[in-house]
Amino acid sequence: MTWNIPEHVIRHLIDLALGEDLMDRGDLTSLSTIPESCRGKARIVLKADGVIAGCPLFSRIFSQVDEDIGITTYAEDGAFLPAGTTVAMFTGKMRSMLTAERTLLNFLQRLSGIATMTRHYVHKVSHTGSVILDTRKTTPAMRLLEKYAVRQGGGQNHRTGLYDMILIKDNHIDSCGGIAPAMESCLAYLQQRNLSIPVEVETRNLGEVREALQFPVRRIMLDNMDTETMTEAVGLIGAKAETEASGNITLDTVSAVAETGVDFISVGALTHSVKALDISMCIESF
Repeated sequence: MTWNIPEHVIRHLIDLALGEDLMDRGDLTSLSTIPESCRGKARIVLKADGVIAGCPLFSRIFSQVDEDIGITTYAEDGAFLPAGTTVAMFTGKMRSMLTAERTLLNFLQRLSGIATMTRHYVHKVSHTGSVILDTRKTTPAMRLLEKYAVRQGGGQNHRTGLYDMILIKDNHIDSCGGIAPAMESCLAYLQQRNLSIPVEVETRNLGEVREALQFPVRRIMLDNMDTETMTEAVGLIGAKAETEASGNITLDTVSAVAETGVDFISVGALTHSVKALDISMCIESF
């Protein structure tokens, strides 16, 4: 799938990751034990079944450590691979490969963990028309990469940030005194600035669903509703707006939520509490 993350964002993240590992002294263990002339090869190997995500980072990380490292990649992002699969091979200076090892694996393991978890959720709703979405509950500064990983697992992205969509949530509604005053203010704001921005409203009960339907909203979020109430809400909304289920949805409950007929299901757990995929770098000297 398309790698569309700005290069300056990637460079900055890699700089930060390498910087916290090396500071101004470098890799003291490798420098003090391995001769500079020592060369070898390294393999990236999966130790668990999963969806790989982050292969485009290999060349970008090594370009900031040692541009002379040879890289051969055997897998593409988005592929589900069994444990034992060799994802890539690197050749060159042992020092350089060991210096890059942890930074490379930290990115790859987390992104692949997100992609793998997303694949599990997508599989659970594959018998329905529901689409799995991520949220903004991401690692600070890692959002674009983590949302990329969600796409590799077969999910789709919700809004990227606060700037590209209006989502009127419970705290906005309570601060304004209700859905009606919040929506009236929102629509006036957009009209005054001649902006065409999608608007979503969070609802907590059927009364709020009915209130939201009085306004031209793109999507109505059904937050923390039981499946019976959610099914009724989907029926009320019909084709008037898109529907999105949200709130503590797990692998055990997502199928039942999808069967209510909602268009989208947003799952914060895809990024805020995912387990990293077990991946190793195995090194051999020449």
